[in-house]
Amino acid sequence: MKEARDTVGRKKTPRWLEAARRRQGPVVPGERADWLARALGRAGVMPRAEAERAIREGRVELGGRVEREPFAPVHAGQQVRVDGQVRSLEAPLRVVMFHKPAGVVVAGTDPEGVGTVFERLREVLPGELQGHEWFAIGRLDRDTTGLLLFTNDERVVQHGTSPETHLPKRYVAEVAGRPSEEALTRLREGLELDDGPTRPAGARLLGPDRVELVLTEGRHHQVKRMLAAVGHPVRTLHREAVGSVVLDVPVGAWRQLSDSEVSEGLGFRTDATTAEQG
Repeated sequence: MKEARDTVGRKKTPRWLEAARRRQGPVVPGERADWLARALGRAGVMPRAEAERAIREGRVELGGRVEREPFAPVHAGQQVRVDGQVRSLEAPLRVVMFHKPAGVVVAGTDPEGVGTVFERLREVLPGELQGHEWFAIGRLDRDTTGLLLFTNDERVVQHGTSPETHLPKRYVAEVAGRPSEEALTRLREGLELDDGPTRPAGARLLGPDRVELVLTEGRHHQVKRMLAAVGHPVRTLHREAVGSVVLDVPVGAWRQLSDSEVSEGLGFRTDATTAEQG
């Protein structure tokens, strides 16, 4: 994947690094480091891109003065006003499930013009959730359907996508041919791909050409590559579950996860600590 670059060809500075440079000091113990634009998006005041514009236009005050720097550090107890109104930066953790349809991409823009999952999600979210900056927890290919999780907290993204978490993800694939028990055994024991050996997977036959796979890692096109490696290319792919959170809404619909689904189903604890992310 190509490095992101600015208009003159230099590598862009990651957002978290830019914010850390401007912070000019250590983070107070027990306090979460944040910058103004991201804090507004996390709290649901407005999505981060809108927040950056509002800040540069002089519509945001921080600590009693106009702040025009989106990366300005925010500390607990500082008063923030947007368009003259005091806005809380309290950020309740939110995680929602969305039933991804085929055709749309998990990206900020779609060069093919079909649309993105972020656009589809915002079409169905209620007004009180429109202001959040939503982050996808992992990815699904354009033609893959099923469970996709979104959150307003990057720590959940890191938890859900980290190779160290081993959060199980369950897929159902329609494949070419009827997989043999030998092929299923190879999937269960792990097999060699071009980027190294896979972890053992759960694998069972659901029908003549339908296979259920449960993975505890998430490499690029992994399900498709594993099934192709045992001689059964994927025709359709659907994700049914992440952790013990099972998809239970229609295509294009959403619902918010309960606290217990986040803590027990996904294994995420709100007191977990992770590195800053952009």
